[in-house]
Amino acid sequence: MMGGSLSLSDWAGLFVQFMALSLVSVSGAIGTVPDMHRYLVDKHAWLTDPQFNASIAIAQAAPGPNVLFVALLGWNVGLNAAGGPAAGMRAWTLGALGVLITMVGILLPSGLLTYSAARWGQRNRHRRSVRAFKQGMGPIVVGLLMATGWVLVSGGAATSAPWTIWATALAAALVVWRTRLHLLWLLGAGALLGALGWI
Repeated sequence: MMGGSLSLSDWAGLFVQFMALSLVSVSGAIGTVPDMHRYLVDKHAWLTDPQFNASIAIAQAAPGPNVLFVALLGWNVGLNAAGGPAAGMRAWTLGALGVLITMVGILLPSGLLTYSAARWGQRNRHRRSVRAFKQGMGPIVVGLLMATGWVLVSGGAATSAPWTIWATALAAALVVWRTRLHLLWLLGAGALLGALGWI
């Protein structure tokens, strides 16, 4: 069991952390993965590196919105707090609580802010400052996504041959940059390489 049973203040802290991350998720929730990793794995040890990475990989492979990985992170925190899936109904209940806390935390503040800002931006789209802000967000989004990739590759490199993980990540980045190949093909190739034991 990672991190032991969570207290009420732990759950409240998890909610506040995800609310704060919601307000800086300018490239989507995936851009906040480095800080989620720091909080859930490094600081509190509520998740292991493999659980963290698997939550993101499974959610990204599943159809639906990108933010589903947050629900899986919350689910795994709840399961671990209960002592694992063998804890029966307690594990299911705490898993559902983890999903609720993390998803409401990540969606509510940014949803309200986005709604308000979009309405304001639409009314003021002719202003130079609004156009400059939109153009200036591009490099920030790219930087956050690169930090996310770094955290995910670093976690995988700790459990396998590091040079194969880094080479695969570099090859995938080059393919994304230089081609229009759909990302699901890259995800499938990564799954195949993993299944063959090459990475």
